[in-house]
Amino acid sequence: MTLSPALLAIVYLISGCLFILGLKGLTHPTTARRGNVFAIVGMAIAILATLMDPAIASYGFIFAGIIVGGSIGTFIALKIKMTDMPQLVAALHSFVGLAAVLVAIGTFLNHRTAGTLEPELVIELGIGAFIGAITFTGSLIAFGKLQGLLSGNPVVFPYQHHLNLGLGILLLILTYSFYTTHSLGVLVLLTLIALALGFLLIIPIGGADMPVVISMLNSYSGWAAAATGFTLNSKLLIITGALVGFSGAILSYIMCHAMNRSFISVILGGFGGDADGEESAFASAAEKGVKSASPDDAAFFMTNASKIIIIPGYGMAMAQAQHALKELSKTLEALDIEVKYAIHPVAGRMPGHMNVLLAEADIPYDSVLEMDEINPEFATTDVALVVGANDITNPAAELDKTSPIYGMPILQCSKAKQVFVIKRSMNTGYAGVDNLLYYMDNCSLVFGDAKEVVENLVLSIKES
Repeated sequence: MTLSPALLAIVYLISGCLFILGLKGLTHPTTARRGNVFAIVGMAIAILATLMDPAIASYGFIFAGIIVGGSIGTFIALKIKMTDMPQLVAALHSFVGLAAVLVAIGTFLNHRTAGTLEPELVIELGIGAFIGAITFTGSLIAFGKLQGLLSGNPVVFPYQHHLNLGLGILLLILTYSFYTTHSLGVLVLLTLIALALGFLLIIPIGGADMPVVISMLNSYSGWAAAATGFTLNSKLLIITGALVGFSGAILSYIMCHAMNRSFISVILGGFGGDADGEESAFASAAEKGVKSASPDDAAFFMTNASKIIIIPGYGMAMAQAQHALKELSKTLEALDIEVKYAIHPVAGRMPGHMNVLLAEADIPYDSVLEMDEINPEFATTDVALVVGANDITNPAAELDKTSPIYGMPILQCSKAKQVFVIKRSMNTGYAGVDNLLYYMDNCSLVFGDAKEVVENLVLSIKES
């Protein structure tokens, strides 16, 4: 059974509409599941319609790809931990970039053999190759940094930005040369330089900017997919690529705004990195004049509170403490204590990371509030519990004009009557900036693994 070109275009349009509805659904936790269903149905329709395309001469490689790719995807989905989701996303972006490069080269060879190279197609191939190549190596570097295979510290060297600018200009020149010469050698050289540029663009970016990098690479992968769509004359791929490209770009802008950093400053890199090695938490705290507390101390304050705000960060994700926090919330609410969660736009290592983890633990959506909603409530809060978050709670962003993070909007938990911060050590966050919150009179640090500390809090509250 095959579909006519007109009917195929209509089916693809329906799929595109479902993708748009899916993207719309993902804008809020309460509609995210429905959005996922729309997107899945849209993709299923698109795959079935493509299999009915009369232009398909053989199904062997198609079914082989579906079986192999589907098996790998299913295995990863079942095994991947939520803490590893950022690096998985980066790895998947790299696949999209590599696919764009391979499609560009393969299409060029096929059309050159058939003698059907047209000027528009050549331009599409050149653009698709260099966007895809930048996405491929850039995503691999991001994956390496997030996975810990590479240092999260920014790697900078003299005239780095001049080199990147020069390579960018050279790519434009080579794209024009490819357009005029139709040379395979020029296409290969263009691709190699783009691969190098992707590496050089991401290697100087430190851990503090990783949320922006993830959304930026998401945008790049979308543009690579759109370019591939033009190459293959696939309207659906153009639509989906444009959706991903624009949504990733908008999200990057939102992330930059949340960090009070320009997109250009993120690309230039050099901000944030890995924390230093582990140190004796209590000894370091005493040396710096920071107060430490036990879970029993924190439990005493919490049982005597009427309102508590919990601030999750990447430390919560690493410790897989979200289910323990759910139990803590239930225990406190049983005592008629109001519990809310505060989410910063760049908490964790990718946008929405904390929201997904809290949803995984079935924490009610209406108790999870974004920064602008929750900040006015800290002044009337008895206890703020910070679980593995650092830079997003640092008052230096508002008080210290010399601080690298000055001007970055933060969760204003320091305004609460009492603040408890769960941390493994006195190490700084990704920005590499000391947190002024820890030195305030109303703040105490509870050292230890986030999950273990929260579980001890629950026990202490139940026993009190």
